[in-house]
Parts: sequence; C-alpha cells; structure tokens
Amino acid sequence: MSEPTDQATFERANRLFFRLYQCANLLHKNGTRALDAFGTTTQQWAVIGALARPQVRAEGMTVKDLMAYLMVSRQNLSAVLDRLETRDWLERVRDVADGRSRRVRLTESGIANWTAMQAPIAAFYAASLNHLTGADQSEFATLLERLRKGLDAA
Repeated sequence: MSEPTDQATFERANRLFFRLYQCANLLHKNGTRALDAFGTTTQQWAVIGALARPQVRAEGMTVKDLMAYLMVSRQNLSAVLDRLETRDWLERVRDVADGRSRRVRLTESGIANWTAMQAPIAAFYAASLNHLTGADQSEFATLLERLRKGLDAA
C-alpha cells in the first residue's frame, strides 16, 4: 500500500479535527442540558469536578494551578469562578503558605451540589459512551492524551 498523499493526509486530519469540534460542541450543549436542574454549565462542571478531587478538596487549588489543570485562560476561569462564588459553591481563601496568594475551594454547598450531580453525570456518561466498549473507551482516552500532547506541542 502506498504512502498517503499530502492532500489525503490533510483531508483525514481535517475530518478528525472537524469531528472533534462537533463532539466538543455536543459535549457543551448536551452536558449543560444533563445538569439543567442545577443551572450548571460544562465549564462550571469542570471547575467543580477539579476542586472536588480528593487530593485537593480540603486545601483547594491556586487559580494558577486550576488554570493549568483545566488548560484555560485566566479571563475564562475568572468569570466561571465569579459565578460559582456568587452561588456560594466555592470560596477564595488566603493561602496559608503564601499570604499574597488565594486558593479556590468548594464550600459545603458546592460539595453537596457536586454529590447531587453524580447521578445525572453518570447517566450522561453512560448515554454518551454506550456505543463504545470498555476497551474502546480506554484506547480512546489514550489516543486523546496523545492528541492533547501534540496540540500542546504545536
């Protein structure tokens, strides 16, 4: 079998990135719909999920670390943090190790809402991934991580 032409390589890449774009849009639209009862967007879901992880739940994260973890800009993150803080789902507290810095952590209300979201999130995951086997999902996660690394290096 011959090596694909530059045009064929471009067309395949174009198709892949377009599908990724479509999936990202559907994730945002349908993910937000899945959490409609909570009035939560997928961006808020990502922030809450990052802060709910056991290794950061008690101490929270610096805004800089949260930006790096979520791979978002300060401008995009600030607006989401402001909305969640207004809802009393998170708080910004002075960093004990560095008094000039702030840490972001979930409030009791934020933790309670995150806990209540678990069933609709699980249902969303199940419905979204029902066409992929467990092995497909594992391979897909590996491929997405490789793509993420490529995008990061580009």
